[in-house]
Amino acid sequence: MIVARRKPLAEIEAVVQDCTQVLVVGCGSCMAVCQAGGEKEVEILARQLRMRARLASRCQIVDEITLPRQCDPEFLRPLAALVDRYQALVSMACGAGVQLLAEQFAHRPVFPALDTLFLGVNEGPGTWGQRCLACGQCILHLTAGICPKTLCAKGLLNGPCGGTKHGKCEVNAEKTCAWAAIYNRLEKWGRLELIGRIWPPADWSVVDTPARHGTSLAEESAP
Repeated sequence: MIVARRKPLAEIEAVVQDCTQVLVVGCGSCMAVCQAGGEKEVEILARQLRMRARLASRCQIVDEITLPRQCDPEFLRPLAALVDRYQALVSMACGAGVQLLAEQFAHRPVFPALDTLFLGVNEGPGTWGQRCLACGQCILHLTAGICPKTLCAKGLLNGPCGGTKHGKCEVNAEKTCAWAAIYNRLEKWGRLELIGRIWPPADWSVVDTPARHGTSLAEESAP
């Protein structure tokens, strides 16, 4: 899932302080799960903005709504009847959601309330760890389900490096060496011969920017 964290309140306040009517828009999927932009977080931010406005003697209305998600136009439709009431929208979605919201309602400013961090997994209550770079060349079937591009501090495809010690990383001794972990798991799986494979440099050309995946109905019907 996508993991993000909220921007400092002062930063968010600064971009909306001249707006008299603001709508805070939350995301009920990834951002709710990582506790960055779900219904609860939207309520907190809206309350904080209202309080800061009162303390600064500003006349500012701050309303709130949480959508199932913001990365799909279908779920933005309920906003169509609302956006014209506001001078600005504050999105508590990932960067993709912010951009789609701004695209769908281009006549209104859309400001991000979050900083998007990474694709990750839940490692414990309120703790998220990065697991994927979305590199477009997945090799997890050969590295025992452990991504060296992401989990190796140096991003080595052929490891471990000479600095690993007792299974720990020389960059950060508190972190497990990704390649030591790969070795140990491949050994358990009886597939240790894979550790000797030599990988060429990563082909980053496969990651097209801006990327696009899937076929539209128009393209499907084209001859």
